[in-house]
Amino acid sequence: MSLNQIIFLILRRMRAPLLMVIISYAIALIGFVLIPGVDDHGRPYHLSFFDGFYILSYTATTIGFGEVPYPFTIHQRLWMTFSIYMTVISWFYAIGAIIALFQESALKQALKTAIFQRDVRNLMEPFYLICGYGETGGELVRALDRNELRVVVLEIAPERINELEMTDYQFNIPHLCADAKLSEVLLFAGIKNPMCRGVAALTDDDHANLAISVAVKLIKPDLPVLARVQDDVIAANMASFGTNRIINPYHIFGEHLAMRLNALGTYLLHEWLTRAPGDAIATPAAIPQGHWIACGYGRFGKSVVSSLQNENMQVTIIEADPEGTQCDDCIIGSGVEAHVLQQAGVEHAVGIVAGTDNDINNLSIVMTALELNPDLFVIIRKNKRHNDPLFQHFNADITMQPSDVIAHTCLAYMVSPMLAEFLTIARHKGNQWANAVIAQLVSKLGEQVPDTWDIAIEDEMAIAVCAMMEQGLQPALKHLMMSPAGQQRREMPVVPLMLVRGNQEMLLPELSTPLQIGDRILCCGLDQAKSVQRFIMHDVKTMHYLVTGTEMPETWIGRWLKQ
Repeated sequence: MSLNQIIFLILRRMRAPLLMVIISYAIALIGFVLIPGVDDHGRPYHLSFFDGFYILSYTATTIGFGEVPYPFTIHQRLWMTFSIYMTVISWFYAIGAIIALFQESALKQALKTAIFQRDVRNLMEPFYLICGYGETGGELVRALDRNELRVVVLEIAPERINELEMTDYQFNIPHLCADAKLSEVLLFAGIKNPMCRGVAALTDDDHANLAISVAVKLIKPDLPVLARVQDDVIAANMASFGTNRIINPYHIFGEHLAMRLNALGTYLLHEWLTRAPGDAIATPAAIPQGHWIACGYGRFGKSVVSSLQNENMQVTIIEADPEGTQCDDCIIGSGVEAHVLQQAGVEHAVGIVAGTDNDINNLSIVMTALELNPDLFVIIRKNKRHNDPLFQHFNADITMQPSDVIAHTCLAYMVSPMLAEFLTIARHKGNQWANAVIAQLVSKLGEQVPDTWDIAIEDEMAIAVCAMMEQGLQPALKHLMMSPAGQQRREMPVVPLMLVRGNQEMLLPELSTPLQIGDRILCCGLDQAKSVQRFIMHDVKTMHYLVTGTEMPETWIGRWLKQ
């Protein structure tokens, strides 16, 4: 419903109160004009329509001003008394109707929807649509806001919308309390807007995420969709509709655990490129080989157990509901009991996994196990973010929170879509190659986590590069990695990780590689270098200096004399 339709609806609902106010004003005004008064010389006097309306205005609104232009006669005062009660009652009726109208939930929702649609239409920057503002969606919105990316939020729970409104973000975030499964709501949220860069379905309902993914792919097939899912059947359904990124946090954690077990270099490269810029990545402790105990055989437990068993480790499972989790070979119990842990062989185990869906139980399991065997390697699952202080105090070897894994995966895709592609290729290149890449990055960028970004050699994105090509000059990749500051051209702290040209993918391309229109480049470096690079790509004079080593004349005469 548009704002014009809402205004028409309000006027239609206010028709009776407004007619009552108008009629009462008309009756009172006619009486003031017709009843004669007496001027200061005792002569009959009639109020004009303007004077009558003026007196009626301050009388009906209970402001009070006096008898003008002359003192009233007894007849005028009687009519004034009648007019006061008549107009004030009509005003009370109209004001009550207005208050009742704006208290209606349907009208308030219509107003919020109309304002939301207007805000989305007015967005002139690329934005992502986030469906679901729970722990995962909230974490992703905060991260995108810090990375200066605009977002639009849909959330069905009013209390979460209230939380969003109370949070301080650097950008205004258009948001609407509505069911994102409805296609008309997705249209309100701007999935057809040319500025929309993708949709993240992050609700805690797999069926809702499936409905969102299907609706987006049917309405706008080329729009990227990232969807959270836990059920494998629903994940397969999403894949059949072309969902770009299906995120199962337990599968992802299992993959990362497997990388940490048998390809530590690849794991470190992944962590180093996907963490928040500026963070320090410590070398993780090696996961010990031997006998493990897993408490909880749900989605998380199955993923971890599978990763450990793939590395030929013996795993004893403790599960309170074997039938519900389809656990055929396990010890029945929750894991918080010391005798159950002893039955599982905790004294001789090298590690324990506390993977239930209850944070307090997980902490209790680990505390009991460490009393029996202080040397255990601990993997613990954290379900709720408000329990952060408890887990920080405990300081397990590996702490997994599903919302963090999902938000982290979405952020890597949204901030730099090429990064996800690069990391997928890196997993197949081997541990030795990953270690060599890390060594090269550390030597040039330092040990803190760098920033990653994509650049495209296109007319609007690289005006200066295209201008050089039109002049017959050939810019190379190295010219985008140089700083024009000072008297000499020097390399900036930037490393090109991948260059994509058509269907060809070049990992760690040579700096001497000539650029072509349509190239896409994944860069890794410090934040200030990213700003300088963007300036270089849009400033023809600076790019000319970096390519030729000479200053470009600024005037037509200077360019003619140089030729």
